[in-house]
Formats: sequence, C-alpha cells, structure tokens
Amino acid sequence: MIQKLSPCKINLLLNILGKRDDGFHELETIIMPVPLFDELSYEQKTEGGIQLTVEGAALTEGSDNLIVRAAEAFYSCAHGNRHIGIHLKKRIPMEAGLGGGSSNAAITLNALNEISGYPLSQQVMEDIAAKIGSDVPFFLHHKPAMAEGRGERVTSLPSFNALIGKTLLLVKPDFGVSTPWAYNALQQSPDLLNGQRGKAKKLVSALNGNDLSQASIFFFNSLERPVLEKFPILRLFQTTLKASGAEVTLMSGSGSTTFAIFPNKQTAEKAIEDFRQGFGSTHWVYATELTGNTSALG
Repeated sequence: MIQKLSPCKINLLLNILGKRDDGFHELETIIMPVPLFDELSYEQKTEGGIQLTVEGAALTEGSDNLIVRAAEAFYSCAHGNRHIGIHLKKRIPMEAGLGGGSSNAAITLNALNEISGYPLSQQVMEDIAAKIGSDVPFFLHHKPAMAEGRGERVTSLPSFNALIGKTLLLVKPDFGVSTPWAYNALQQSPDLLNGQRGKAKKLVSALNGNDLSQASIFFFNSLERPVLEKFPILRLFQTTLKASGAEVTLMSGSGSTTFAIFPNKQTAEKAIEDFRQGFGSTHWVYATELTGNTSALG
C-alpha cells in the first residue's frame, strides 16, 4: 500500500478570454497550491478491478468520480495489473473552487504510474490529465503555475516574493457553487466572457516584487461578479476580511471559497475572531502561513 497527500489550490487570477468552438473557455490563470490535503491510499489487488471507497464526504464511488476516471484512463494506456483498491479520506470542501476533485485525479495518475513502475512518460500523463479535467494537469506538479488554453498548458513558476511570510485564510460558506452554473452566468456579462489577455503576466511580475499592496490591484477573477451578485453574503465576507486587515481578498475559481491574504499570523487570527463574531461558526475556515517553499507537499 502507498499513501499520498492531495492538495487543494487557489486561483490568484482567473481571466476568461472567450468561449471556444469545443465548448470550453479559453483562459489564463495563476494557480497556487495550498497545503490542505485529502488523503489517498492505494493497494494493488488480484481481482475486482478499480474499487474506490470514500470517507468524510457523500461522493459517488462509480465511474463519474474523477479518481475512478483517472484510474480507468491510466489503465487504458498502461499494461499490467488493473486491479486496485483506492481509499479517499476527504478534507477539502466540495463545490468550493479549490480543485479537490481535480487534485485527487492527478495524484491518482501519479500514484498508479509509480505503483506500475513508471510505464507512462510525463507527456502522456499530461495528455491524460487534460482529458480528465481542465485543472488536473496543474496538480501533477504541486507548484505555483500559469495555466493557459482551457487550463491544460501549464508553466511552473517559482515562489512569489510578495507572498512570503504572509498568512492565507480560506473561508467557505455553508453552500457551494456549481462550476457549470458559474460559467453559464458569464453569458450575461460579455465584458467578463471576453477578457483581454495579459493580466496573468502582469500579476506574476508584480508578485515577483516585494510589495503585495502594489500587486493587489492585479488579482482578478472573471467569475467573481456573477457569483457575488447571486450570493451577496460572499461580498460581505470580503468586506469584513478587508476591514480586519486583509491585503487581498478574492473568490477562488468558481467559488464559493473566498481567500484573504494577511500580513502575518496574528492579524489573520484576529480576523477569524471578527469573522466568526459577525457570521457565526457554521462557515468553514482554514489558515496557513505562506513560505518560500513552492511545493504544497513540502
């Protein structure tokens, strides 16, 4: 048996550039892994095919689960034993914009390749990942990255100087946001659906400096406005976090998670107190200090 950690992510920028002929959206995004993990274990078996069990969430264990889809895709390309038991211990919230399912799929691809003696090249793994989901290729690497196309063209980046020493706070309400709904809502906002390319490079350049206050103006999410219009409490979350000292607040991915970046741990801890005083304790909150280590896996 082998065990793997499956991190989540936040989008520091998500710029939608238009809808493609294949139905996907052209985009540019800056993604950063976050050291909040699901746990996955893998055990080779002699029969039974692909068997998935899930702990901590009401998830399907069939072929529409991204873990099972990843395993099926891997075995369609690799030879050898196709019998595997997979157990998922779920900690990353769902419908949160944190990429938990995509991460699980990517970690599964890497794990099965390891178990099988690395029969597939990195390029083949990238191709498989892109077919499973737009965020899956990013999670093959565990490093900050710029992703383009529909998310399948991934360029790894070094750590961002402006974020080192800061504290990241994630807040998710007691509801999720459907990714298809969020993208469909863009149809009502042509200015958001057809963004101008180049915002990602501007943010990366700014984050390579040491002043987060200067970089903060470049954080952007095309999906944020329609989601906040439907769920105005998320706008209140951001207002409260900024009033508590956040240097940056933004919705991650398609939501419903808001992330906030604070100058230090003490300010973030006080912000959590303020947040819970204002909104109660039913909402999910997670905080972590940001270091120069670019990998969520340490």
